[in-house]
Amino acid sequence: MARVVEDRRFQNFIITVIVFNAVTLGLETSTRMVAEYGSLLHTVDYVALGIFVLELSAKLYAYRAKFFRDPWNVFDLLVVGIAVIPTTGPFAVLRALRVLRVLRLISVVPSMRKVVTGLLASIPGMASIAALLALIIFVAGVMATKLFGAISPENFGDLGTSLFTLFQVMTGEAWPDIAKEIMKEAPMAWVFFVVYILVSSFAVLNLFIAVVVSGMEDELRQDIREEEAKQAATQAVANKEILDEIRALRAEVSALRQQ
Repeated sequence: MARVVEDRRFQNFIITVIVFNAVTLGLETSTRMVAEYGSLLHTVDYVALGIFVLELSAKLYAYRAKFFRDPWNVFDLLVVGIAVIPTTGPFAVLRALRVLRVLRLISVVPSMRKVVTGLLASIPGMASIAALLALIIFVAGVMATKLFGAISPENFGDLGTSLFTLFQVMTGEAWPDIAKEIMKEAPMAWVFFVVYILVSSFAVLNLFIAVVVSGMEDELRQDIREEEAKQAATQAVANKEILDEIRALRAEVSALRQQ
């Protein structure tokens, strides 16, 4: 059973079912498609769910307690378990969560797993950068409220409004309009906005990319080390077999000489 569930053809079949199920779930959002092919779409959805349940049952039978040692298996179990819960009564809201089954593509495709693993490994560094960014926005929010609160109360009237406006400015959304409105009464206000954008957008946000790339590189190095270890183990086994054959040949030659 373990050989069956780990076979590449079986994995490709599961990937095909996941992609096909994603298409049917997308079609269910169309009122016209539901009106014309609603029963067919629901049937296909149930068939896909049944295949996923059988797959997880096979893995549970094959791996038993080891099944829960792999975080991706637990993730698959939770996603499929949510889909199995009856979507009637108080659980009707869970029907919308059926689309989470599409996320199983992450656990099935090895390259996607590596990307997600790299992102998860980057979380500690990203948390520090997020705290730094929050500190910068807070300081800028207090300054903007005191400097521009009277000029533009709809954007900087209080701290909460200023924080939201500065977050919008950080993303580059409509910040020239906000700056031009304030510069009508405070011509030097451009200095504040330019410095804030340089620090928040071009410096701090790029640190997120650097941390993620570093996490990806670490994951790639780990994969390379594991592959090298496997190759070394395979080579060691091959060398041992060759040495054993050489010893056996020497023993045969020695026996022939004695004869």
